[in-house]
Amino acid sequence: MRGTTGLLALAATISSATAAFQGFNYGATFTTGAVKVQSDFENEFNAAQGLAGTNGAFNSGRLYTMVQGGTSNSPISAIPAAIKTKTSLLLGLWASAGDAVFDNELQALKSAIDQYGSDFTSLVAGISVGSEDLYRVSPTGILNMENPGAEPSTLAGYIKQVRDAISGTGLKGAPIGHVDTWTAWVNGSNQAVIDACDWIGFDAYPYFQDTQANSIENSKALFDDALSATKQAVGGKPIWIAETGFPVSGKTVGDAVPSLENAKTYWDEVGCPMFGETNVWWYTLQDAAPDTPNPSFGVIGNQLTTTPLYDLSCKDVDNSSSSSTASPSSTGSSGGSGTKSSANVVPTSSALNGGSPGAGNGIPSSQLSLETSTLTGSASQPAGTGSGSTAGSGTGGGAGSTGGGSGANGTGSATGTGAPVPTASPSTIPNGASVLSGSIGAAFAVMMAAVLTL
Repeated sequence: MRGTTGLLALAATISSATAAFQGFNYGATFTTGAVKVQSDFENEFNAAQGLAGTNGAFNSGRLYTMVQGGTSNSPISAIPAAIKTKTSLLLGLWASAGDAVFDNELQALKSAIDQYGSDFTSLVAGISVGSEDLYRVSPTGILNMENPGAEPSTLAGYIKQVRDAISGTGLKGAPIGHVDTWTAWVNGSNQAVIDACDWIGFDAYPYFQDTQANSIENSKALFDDALSATKQAVGGKPIWIAETGFPVSGKTVGDAVPSLENAKTYWDEVGCPMFGETNVWWYTLQDAAPDTPNPSFGVIGNQLTTTPLYDLSCKDVDNSSSSSTASPSSTGSSGGSGTKSSANVVPTSSALNGGSPGAGNGIPSSQLSLETSTLTGSASQPAGTGSGSTAGSGTGGGAGSTGGGSGANGTGSATGTGAPVPTASPSTIPNGASVLSGSIGAAFAVMMAAVLTL
């Protein structure tokens, strides 16, 4: 009997060690700009774990900052919430606001290790240094006047700072990576970041690829093409799916029509083959909190509930066709903090690396990604609340990013037509999402094709 018990325990340990992380993206504020507290995170984590049809599998959270709203560098309250609910976390340190703000992120990380010890460090799935910073400093990000990003050398330096900070702590050896649009990863000028990473964070939204036939029938193929291109570009490093999803409501983009039926189709065809096989943080559990954005990606509506808007069970789904190239598991513990919440997301469109359909060795000509950044201010700029809005549309153009107040937590929206009108200055922490779409033209397409053949 003892031998059987021992074998069962060993099997459970092996299963736990090799299982993939599976969860959602979480933000630090609500659509009102109100900062989430520990109980808010606890309620969200519990709702995710209790979702009908999922058997408690969504027990991980991706976050975007280590800093709690309203403070300079105190650890985000998602951490004690995760400890209480046994939720693993993909940590995030915001990297698009300069060295002083990044220093605060580092201090919050170190404070969390000291304050919560192994209760915290044992939950860390990995650490993401920045999110879509490379996109923001790309020609398209600059053209569309997006929030300030970070150069490859800066990100590589920040990654080294994180390695140094966790050396000799309970997080030593935790896998460190960076999350960006797949088009950033296939750009050879960003090789320094690839080299510095243990894993590659992948964002893809076929819904926004409006320069191609992006109906729901083609969405899986567009996703798979983007993933394949990223795999080829990163030299065999593990790829973690940091963001993807399909809206349940909102405007039609190209051939993509938001609906419950289409969101379920995308979940079944793209998500189900990956769940349990690779690390996935879906976008998103809830973005209508309390207001419903356009588009809205939440698998639940504006009330926290364990009853999803559509069937999440993956029953009767053929998973044999999965083309996921991501690593089946992380090599470290789990953890996280950050501010990505669809409640905070402000869709903003901009031209993306690509060009006409078929350019870039068959890579989809545009890539969309939602990027939220409701973060906290530096010591000299106390966090607060704010709002902003921009609007824009057009070929290769679109809305810019938004932000509220210096170093503030805030929300914004992007509607209508016109040129990008960003409201956040380079000295503030951005709090808008970047939704990339469109085409930058034949010249840039030729350049991308050349890069991909190197």
